[in-house]
Amino acid sequence: MRYAKCVIIPDDEGLHPLDRRIADHPDVTRELLYNVNLLADETIVALYRFSGKRTVLESILSESPMVNQYQLSSADGEHHAYIHLEAHDRLVGLLSMLRQFEFIYDTPLEFTRRGGLRVTMIGDVKSFQAAVPDVPDGIRLKLLKTGRYEPNTDRLFSQLTARQQEILRTAVDMGYYDVPRAVTHDDIGEELGCTGGTVGGHLRKIESTILTQIVP
Repeated sequence: MRYAKCVIIPDDEGLHPLDRRIADHPDVTRELLYNVNLLADETIVALYRFSGKRTVLESILSESPMVNQYQLSSADGEHHAYIHLEAHDRLVGLLSMLRQFEFIYDTPLEFTRRGGLRVTMIGDVKSFQAAVPDVPDGIRLKLLKTGRYEPNTDRLFSQLTARQQEILRTAVDMGYYDVPRAVTHDDIGEELGCTGGTVGGHLRKIESTILTQIVP
């Protein structure tokens, strides 16, 4: 089983009008795209994770004529959004191409700082080459690497919030998980400018997220 890791890079119009509008707003950040599916009527359902102001996000979703319906779930400044979108030629074309060439994409998909979407596509190597000419106008695929597909820790790490990733990196770098343990929650908090209690709370959530997915 092979994979191709690439970045989907849309032009200034974006992959979809709603996605472009959210990307352009300074008070909302697209974090992850957990899933996106093309339905039989060519409408689209997607599950996002956003950060930022919920009121702003709700305003964008409720006012957009491209949104059929949506549901939001929020906690700790992170918002999970199920969105049913109207059809749009560019995104429909991209999803149709993935289906035509029988690709499976590993989730979640990550947004890059420059507005692209980093995706790992799993399938036949020859299909990757054949699919390139069928990429819709206004979208460019930047190939990062190919190889044999094996699930790894990147997927788990990407599911953490940006703040959780920062705290976990700092804890590991400072020796919190060394044996014997080299630092305390307070030491990490001093490095990050927060309390030891805040660090402990984040680490417990991080450990819950990761460990519940690796224990059979």
